[in-house]
Amino acid sequence: MTSGLWELVLKGIWVTIQLLVCSTLLAAAVSFVIGVARTHRLWIVRFLAGFYTEVFRGTSALVMIFWVFFVLPPAFGWQLVPLWAGTLALGLTYGAYGSEIVRGALSAVDPAQKEGGIALSFTPWQRMRLILLPQAVPEMIPPFSNLLIELLKGTALVSIMGMGDLAFSGNLVRLALQESAEIYTYILLIYFVIAFLLTRVMRGLEKKLKAGTGKPVGSTADQELSRPETTGVGGGAVA
Repeated sequence: MTSGLWELVLKGIWVTIQLLVCSTLLAAAVSFVIGVARTHRLWIVRFLAGFYTEVFRGTSALVMIFWVFFVLPPAFGWQLVPLWAGTLALGLTYGAYGSEIVRGALSAVDPAQKEGGIALSFTPWQRMRLILLPQAVPEMIPPFSNLLIELLKGTALVSIMGMGDLAFSGNLVRLALQESAEIYTYILLIYFVIAFLLTRVMRGLEKKLKAGTGKPVGSTADQELSRPETTGVGGGAVA
């Protein structure tokens, strides 16, 4: 490829990274707000949070992008630029998936920890901030890492708006060179490299967070295999 075409690809990478960062921040905020609301003591809060989750999990991210960029502007009389339209659609959609991760991690905290906070007369916000989140957040990192990779791949959907992301730029290069195999191989490798770097960053974050809790880093299956056998009353190993 010529230097001009490589410059087009590099611009596409930069647009993809911008979209990824913005939509990740929005998705993270939505995940924690909705996820915490799913565990609220008031049923109406849980119902509204659950309704949001079901709606956005049950709709296509591609169709949501169409709605935000093509359908809503005529209805409300405003037009979002492609970057913010993509950020809104992807952030709200993937935030719904992330909210289930947050809810599940909070629900998995030992009930005795919650009861201890009540015994100490902590407010619900203090229990959440000082007891629940410090224990739940490290457990959220592996599934959030998978969700982040899915979000990276989902950024390619914004090419339908004519946004110059990596997928859109790669298609322009393909049309210019009439070489599909070579160009799309480059695009696949670029996505893989970005995903690999994100995985390493999330892995390091998981180690750092779990270091303060004394929990080992690894899958549950690995921890079960490394757990020593216990003995029963008669001294025999319990299967």
